[in-house]
Amino acid sequence: MKIKKKLKRSSRKNMHKGQLLWAKAKKIIPGGNMLISKRPERFLPEKWPAYFSKTKGCNVWDLDGNKFVDLSLMGVGTNILGYSNKEVDNAVRKVIKNGNLSTLNCPEEVELAEKLISIHPWADMAKFTRSGGEANALAVRIARAATNKDKILVCGYHGWHDWYIASNLSNSKNLDKLLLPGIIPLGVPKGLKGTTLTFNYNDLKTVKTILKKNKDICAIKMEVRRNFEPNKNFLKEIKKLCKKYKALLIFDECTSGFRETYGGLHLKYKVDPDIAIFGKALGNGYAINAIIGRSNVMKYAEKTFISSTFWTERIGPTAALKTLEIMKRKKTWKKITKIGSQIKKRWKILSKKHEIPIDIFGLDALCGFTIKNDKNNYLKSYITQEMLEQGFLASNLIYVSTEHNKKIIDKYFKILDKVFFKIKKYSVNSNFKKFLNSKVAIQSFKRLN
Repeated sequence: MKIKKKLKRSSRKNMHKGQLLWAKAKKIIPGGNMLISKRPERFLPEKWPAYFSKTKGCNVWDLDGNKFVDLSLMGVGTNILGYSNKEVDNAVRKVIKNGNLSTLNCPEEVELAEKLISIHPWADMAKFTRSGGEANALAVRIARAATNKDKILVCGYHGWHDWYIASNLSNSKNLDKLLLPGIIPLGVPKGLKGTTLTFNYNDLKTVKTILKKNKDICAIKMEVRRNFEPNKNFLKEIKKLCKKYKALLIFDECTSGFRETYGGLHLKYKVDPDIAIFGKALGNGYAINAIIGRSNVMKYAEKTFISSTFWTERIGPTAALKTLEIMKRKKTWKKITKIGSQIKKRWKILSKKHEIPIDIFGLDALCGFTIKNDKNNYLKSYITQEMLEQGFLASNLIYVSTEHNKKIIDKYFKILDKVFFKIKKYSVNSNFKKFLNSKVAIQSFKRLN
C-alpha cells in the first residue's frame, strides 16, 4: 500500500495543472464539463491540457503557461475572427460599462434582426437565443405550432433536447451517423417514440418513402451541408417535397453559417427555407444564436409560449453586430475558405507521399481527414500526441479562422510530414498502442460515459 501511494503521488507530480483540475472536475461536475466536444478523452485523455488561462489570435495558453497554436476546433467553431478579437471585445466592453441587462429591452436586438433579414431577403422576422440547442428547440416548436403536426424528419446534428434524442427511442442507432454515436435516450419521455425520424444526407429515396408513410410530418430539418457536397438538385428536391407534403423546410446553419458565404450556406445553393438557424461564429465567441424565417411561420412564436430572461441580455447581439460588420468588411468567408482549400490539398500531397490513404471531408473552412485504417483512432491519437509536443492543439479536424496565416500552416505541415513518416514506418507493427503516451481518444458517447 505504501508503494502504491508513493507511485500515485509521483504520478500526480508529473501531471499538468489542467489534468489535475480535470481529475477534480470529474468528481464534482457530471461528465467533467459542459460540452462533450471539449472533453480531453476526445483528444488525448492523459495529456490534453484541458483548461486555458488566456487566448489571442489562434493561440491558447494552458494553466501552466504553455502556449499552443490552435489548429483544432477554435472554440468548437465559434471564432472565425480568431480569439479575443480586439474590435469585438471592445464593443462588448462598452456595453458592459453601460449595463448588460435591465428591466427594459436592449435596442441591439432590433438592429441585429434587421441586419440578418437584410442578408437573407426571403426572411421577415427573427428571434434570438443564447445556445444552438435552444435555437433548434425553438424552431421545432414553431414548426409544430404552425402546421399543427407533431412528427419531424431530420438529417444532421441538432442539439441535446428531448425532441431530437427521441429519435433513438425507436432505434438506438438512429443518430449514430448524424455526428455522435452511442447516444442512449435515457430520460427522454417514451411517449415521444416515433416523433423524430431520420435520414442520411443525399438519400432522397428514403425521404420520399418516409413522407409517403407519415402524413403528420411538420418539417424536414437538416444541415445544408456538413461533410459532403449535396447531389445535383438534392436540396431543391427536398424543398419540393416539403411543399408537396405541406411540411416546413428548416435549415440548421449553426455550424455552416458564414463559412462560405456572408450568411447562410443555403444562399450558395439558391434554396430558401422557411426557417434558418445561426449560431457559433455569429458572435465570435460570445453567446448568440438566431432563428430567422418567413412571417407567416414565425408569427406562431407569439401564439405558443417561448420566453427566456437571458435571451434579452445585451452582450450577444452587440458581439454579433460587430462580428457581422468585420466579416463583411474583410470578406472573411473567402479567406477562411481559401485557407481550408489549401490545407485539404496539402493533406492529399502528404497522403500520396507517405502512401497513407485518407478520406478528406467537410467544408473547406471546417475540414478534416480520416486515415483508412482499422486503427484510425490510435493514429489520430498519435497525431495529437506528436503535434502537442510541438506546441499545436491538433487532431484530424481544423476549424479555420482568419488568424491562421501561411507561416502557421507551413509549420503545421512540416511537423505533420514527420508524423506521417513515422505512421508509415510504425504501421507495420500491429500493436500501435505502444507508441502512445496516453490512453487512446474516445469518439462515441457510449464509451465516454
